[in-house]
Parts: sequence; C-alpha cells; structure tokens
Amino acid sequence: MSLPPNSPVYLNETASQTAGPYVHIGLAPKQAGFDIFENNFGNVLVNAKTKGERIHIKGRVIDGSNAVIKDVLLEIWQANAAGRYNHPADRQESKPIDKNFRGWGRACTDFESGIYAFDTIKPGSVTGRDGKPMAPHISVWLAARGINIGLATRIYFSDEEKANAADPVLNSIEWVDRRKTLIAQRSEKNGKVIYTFDVHLQGPDETVFFDN
Repeated sequence: MSLPPNSPVYLNETASQTAGPYVHIGLAPKQAGFDIFENNFGNVLVNAKTKGERIHIKGRVIDGSNAVIKDVLLEIWQANAAGRYNHPADRQESKPIDKNFRGWGRACTDFESGIYAFDTIKPGSVTGRDGKPMAPHISVWLAARGINIGLATRIYFSDEEKANAADPVLNSIEWVDRRKTLIAQRSEKNGKVIYTFDVHLQGPDETVFFDN
C-alpha cells in the first residue's frame, strides 16, 4: 500500500547490545593476549620528563550486588600539571602545554583481581567556560558488558578540600552526600602517592555519572 504524500514514516528501532564480552580484544587487545596494534594505548601517561607530581590511581568497578566486575574498560582524560589540556580546543593560552604528557590513557580491570590502575600526574586547576576555576580532576569513561551506553564520571582528590568545596560541577550535584562518590582517597606507600577510586554502578554508594 502506498503512503499519502508528506505522511510521516515510522521506522522500527535498531536493536542495541552491550560492549562485551569482546571489549578487550577490540580496544585493549594486548591484555587479552593479542599483540596486533603498533601502538598500544596504555595506562601510563607520563615519561621521565613529564612535569608534575607523580600519582598512581587504582580501584575497582562494583555492581549493584557488591560484586567486583573483572572485564571493564576505563579511559581517562585530564589536564597537565599547569591545568591545560593537550588539545586544540583548550584556549587557556597563558598556561603551557607539556609535550611530555599525553593526557589520555586506557586501562582494563585485571581479569583476576578486578583492579584497574593508571600512572599519571596530578592535574592542575582548569578554568571553566564561565571563567571560574575548577578543582583538579580527571574525567573517566567506562564500558563493559551489561552497560549499553558508556558511563562518564570524574575523579576529584581528597586532599583538595578547599578547591572541591568551590568546584561548580561538584556543587551542581543536588544530593550533597553523593558528592563523596567522586572523591579519590589519598594514601602513600613506599614513597609513592596513591589515590584509590572505586566506581559503584548501582546501590546505596552509586557513583555520580554525567551525560556524555
């Protein structure tokens, strides 16, 4: 049967699926045992010449039943120690670019322990679009089987209390008690600065997620 001119056409929605179970093979094949990429984008964002305080970030991704998920892909994106992103869209001309800092990293949770880790530097404060400074933070994106759309969140730092209290994004979270889900806890071991940041997908401690 033909449709009348200018009549609306309704199409069936295309089926969707989650990122797993082959997310490692496609995006981090080396961890899955496939050495197929010339450049493996890894979890180390620094080299010997990178400026800033070296930090180690680690944590787990936990589901609503309090089980640790062991096949998660995480990506981070952050400013350098001066608070500038190594990206053309960053217009903070007064801040230097660190050519020895990539500013982006990718890691998978360990298949046995479920722990992910990044070696990076503590970012500086970035000036927001409204001209106000944001507290030092790292943007996080994660995907795994059971997640239809990648989840975006942020890592803030427990030793930046004053900056966190004034951060516009943290202050935009209406539920004050949930802001703590974005705070990584600082510790030190063998002279190494460690920030622990667990991501809770559901439940009473659910991490705050943002629109991508």
